[in-house]
Amino acid sequence: MSASLETQSVEDRLKRLQELTEFTENCKKQLDDIFETLGWSRDYKESNQEEVEQCPYDPNHRVPARSMEKHKTSCRLRKMGYLAEEQAGMFDPSVCYENSSVRSFTMDKNTQHQVILQARSAAPLMRMEGVFWQGQYSGQPVDVPQTHKRAVCDLTVADRLALYDHVVSVFSQQKETASSSNDDLYVDLVSKLQKNEEQNEPKTHLELMAEMRDYKRRRQSYRAKNVHITKKSYTEVIREVINVHSEELSRQWREEENEEESTRSELSSHRHRLDERRSASSESHHSHSRRHRSRERSQDRESKKKRKKKERDSRSPDDHHHDRKKKKKKKKEEREKEK
Repeated sequence: MSASLETQSVEDRLKRLQELTEFTENCKKQLDDIFETLGWSRDYKESNQEEVEQCPYDPNHRVPARSMEKHKTSCRLRKMGYLAEEQAGMFDPSVCYENSSVRSFTMDKNTQHQVILQARSAAPLMRMEGVFWQGQYSGQPVDVPQTHKRAVCDLTVADRLALYDHVVSVFSQQKETASSSNDDLYVDLVSKLQKNEEQNEPKTHLELMAEMRDYKRRRQSYRAKNVHITKKSYTEVIREVINVHSEELSRQWREEENEEESTRSELSSHRHRLDERRSASSESHHSHSRRHRSRERSQDRESKKKRKKKERDSRSPDDHHHDRKKKKKKKKEEREKEK
């Protein structure tokens, strides 16, 4: 029984294998027919296929080699948390300074962290006025910010000041080294050449270059520097002289006019002040005379009143009664006349 079962299983496997081979051959034939109708070949894709590289920031990304650098920058920024809108607003400023003498400095994460730690160790432990203390510095390493907004959010004021001081010190050192390399330009070459001529020593490359420079300058100095005068006629030269003198005379005339105008303005201001003082004095005089007159009038009125009182007191009651009658008669007559 066991032998018969084994033979059946082997036969079944052979049948399955034969079916699979037939199926694969049939599929190959169909593919060959499709390639023939389209005019393609199986080796076309392999020959023209572009090389693909793996992204160092994400192993699942496979990008063509020609666009790998662009993909690296965008993928790195995406891993740092920058959105597509923020990436669209970024640009590399190094392109603007390729053919210029402007120096640039590239900051990486490690140097940024080291600079902040050095500034933090040099800062005081306790809080002090006008100085950043250690609590105002960040202790954990932070990615180098690519935008101003991220710099303000990720770095403190003390961190930004420390990074600024570090960049300034680096550029100052570069400037000192560049100035030290240009010391040969400030050497007194004339004295050196004279000493060498006396000592009859072989000349250096720098001295030979200085001699060539002086030779070129000498050739230029022998040329006529006053060509604009030598090529002009007599009338043109005289015309220029007259123009120069006329300009000088006009300038002096303008200065004299300005001085006269300044003196006139000073005199007019002085006269105006005198007139104001006179008007003020006359007004004070008139007011004083008015007061004096009013006082005199008031005194005359008071004297008249006193006289009337005395006259009334000196009269008898009959006289007073007679005066009242006279006044009444006068009033009656006036009323009748009015009617």
